[in-house]
Amino acid sequence: MAVIGLGIDVVDVDRAEALLGPRRRRALDRLLTASELDYVNRMRYPARHLAVRLAAKEAVYKALQSLGGARAVGWREIEVVRGAHGKPSVMLHGQAARVLASGLGGRVHLSLTHSDLWAVAVAILED
Repeated sequence: MAVIGLGIDVVDVDRAEALLGPRRRRALDRLLTASELDYVNRMRYPARHLAVRLAAKEAVYKALQSLGGARAVGWREIEVVRGAHGKPSVMLHGQAARVLASGLGGRVHLSLTHSDLWAVAVAILED
Protein backbone atom coordinates (compact mmCIF):
# COMPACT_ATOMS: atom_id res chain seq x y z
CA MET A 1 0.00 0.00 0.00
CA ALA A 2 1.26 3.45 -0.91
CA VAL A 3 -0.41 6.60 0.37
CA ILE A 4 -0.91 9.01 -2.52
CA GLY A 5 -3.19 11.53 -0.85
CA LEU A 6 -4.22 12.74 2.59
CA GLY A 7 -6.98 15.13 3.57
CA ILE A 8 -8.39 16.41 6.85
CA ASP A 9 -11.16 18.87 7.61
CA VAL A 10 -12.97 20.30 10.64
CA VAL A 11 -16.48 21.79 10.54
CA ASP A 12 -18.17 23.81 13.26
CA VAL A 13 -21.50 22.11 14.10
CA ASP A 14 -23.18 25.50 14.68
CA ARG A 15 -22.39 26.51 11.08
CA ALA A 16 -23.94 23.26 9.86
CA GLU A 17 -26.99 23.96 12.03
CA ALA A 18 -27.50 27.24 10.17
CA LEU A 19 -27.74 25.29 6.91
CA LEU A 20 -30.64 23.22 8.21
CA GLY A 21 -33.15 26.06 8.22
CA PRO A 22 -36.04 25.86 5.73
CA ARG A 23 -34.63 28.68 3.60
CA ARG A 24 -31.37 26.76 3.14
CA ARG A 25 -32.81 23.71 1.32
CA ARG A 26 -31.28 24.82 -2.00
CA ALA A 27 -27.83 24.97 -0.41
CA LEU A 28 -28.23 21.47 1.00
CA ASP A 29 -29.38 20.17 -2.38
CA ARG A 30 -26.10 21.44 -3.86
CA LEU A 31 -23.97 19.90 -1.09
CA LEU A 32 -25.55 16.51 -0.38
CA THR A 33 -26.88 13.62 -2.41
CA ALA A 34 -30.52 12.68 -1.83
CA SER A 35 -29.54 9.68 0.31
CA GLU A 36 -27.17 11.80 2.44
CA LEU A 37 -29.88 14.41 2.98
CA ASP A 38 -32.39 11.72 3.92
CA TYR A 39 -29.92 10.23 6.42
CA VAL A 40 -29.13 13.61 8.01
CA ASN A 41 -32.83 14.47 8.35
CA ARG A 42 -33.56 11.17 10.13
CA MET A 43 -30.97 11.75 12.85
CA ARG A 44 -31.79 13.04 16.34
CA TYR A 45 -29.04 15.69 16.01
CA PRO A 46 -28.97 16.37 12.26
CA ALA A 47 -26.43 19.23 12.45
CA ARG A 48 -23.72 16.88 13.75
CA HIS A 49 -24.30 14.43 10.91
CA LEU A 50 -24.43 17.21 8.32
CA ALA A 51 -21.23 18.73 9.67
CA VAL A 52 -19.33 15.44 9.59
CA ARG A 53 -20.47 14.77 6.00
CA LEU A 54 -19.29 18.18 4.91
CA ALA A 55 -15.95 17.57 6.65
CA ALA A 56 -15.68 14.17 4.93
CA LYS A 57 -16.37 15.62 1.49
CA GLU A 58 -13.71 18.30 1.99
CA ALA A 59 -11.19 15.79 3.36
CA VAL A 60 -11.70 13.49 0.37
CA TYR A 61 -11.46 16.47 -1.99
CA LYS A 62 -8.14 17.43 -0.40
CA ALA A 63 -6.84 13.85 -0.64
CA LEU A 64 -7.73 13.75 -4.35
CA GLN A 65 -5.70 16.92 -5.03
CA SER A 66 -2.58 14.81 -5.55
CA LEU A 67 -4.18 13.57 -8.80
CA GLY A 68 -4.84 15.50 -11.98
CA GLY A 69 -8.32 16.89 -12.61
CA ALA A 70 -9.37 16.96 -8.96
CA ARG A 71 -10.06 20.69 -8.83
CA ALA A 72 -13.20 20.12 -10.95
CA VAL A 73 -14.75 17.66 -8.47
CA GLY A 74 -18.15 18.79 -7.13
CA TRP A 75 -19.68 18.33 -3.69
CA ARG A 76 -22.27 15.77 -4.77
CA GLU A 77 -19.66 13.66 -6.55
CA ILE A 78 -18.30 12.63 -3.14
CA GLU A 79 -20.94 10.66 -1.24
CA VAL A 80 -20.57 9.46 2.33
CA VAL A 81 -22.24 6.09 2.86
CA ARG A 82 -22.55 3.79 5.86
CA GLY A 83 -21.76 0.11 5.79
CA ALA A 84 -23.81 -2.63 7.42
CA HIS A 85 -22.21 -1.97 10.82
CA GLY A 86 -22.13 1.82 10.51
CA LYS A 87 -18.58 2.09 9.16
CA PRO A 88 -18.36 5.17 6.94
CA SER A 89 -17.03 4.92 3.43
CA VAL A 90 -17.08 6.95 0.26
CA MET A 91 -18.72 6.43 -3.10
CA LEU A 92 -17.28 8.61 -5.85
CA HIS A 93 -19.33 9.71 -8.84
CA GLY A 94 -18.60 11.62 -12.05
CA GLN A 95 -15.35 13.55 -12.11
CA ALA A 96 -14.35 12.30 -8.65
CA ALA A 97 -14.55 8.68 -9.84
CA ARG A 98 -12.59 9.53 -13.00
CA VAL A 99 -9.87 11.25 -10.97
CA LEU A 100 -9.51 8.24 -8.68
CA ALA A 101 -9.41 5.86 -11.66
CA SER A 102 -6.68 7.97 -13.26
CA GLY A 103 -4.56 7.35 -10.16
CA LEU A 104 -4.54 3.59 -10.86
CA GLY A 105 -7.93 3.04 -9.26
CA GLY A 106 -6.86 3.62 -5.70
CA ARG A 107 -8.99 3.33 -2.61
CA VAL A 108 -10.24 5.96 -0.16
CA HIS A 109 -10.15 5.27 3.59
CA LEU A 110 -12.31 7.52 5.75
CA SER A 111 -12.48 8.21 9.48
CA LEU A 112 -15.15 10.48 10.99
CA THR A 113 -15.87 11.86 14.45
CA HIS A 114 -18.10 14.55 15.89
CA SER A 115 -19.04 16.16 19.16
CA ASP A 116 -21.58 18.82 20.11
CA LEU A 117 -19.23 21.47 18.73
CA TRP A 118 -17.03 20.01 16.00
CA ALA A 119 -17.00 17.43 13.24
CA VAL A 120 -13.72 16.04 11.93
CA ALA A 121 -12.89 13.82 8.97
CA VAL A 122 -9.67 12.27 7.73
CA ALA A 123 -9.33 10.71 4.27
CA ILE A 124 -6.41 8.65 3.04
CA LEU A 125 -6.05 7.81 -0.63
CA GLU A 126 -4.05 4.65 -1.28
CA ASP A 127 -2.66 3.35 -4.53
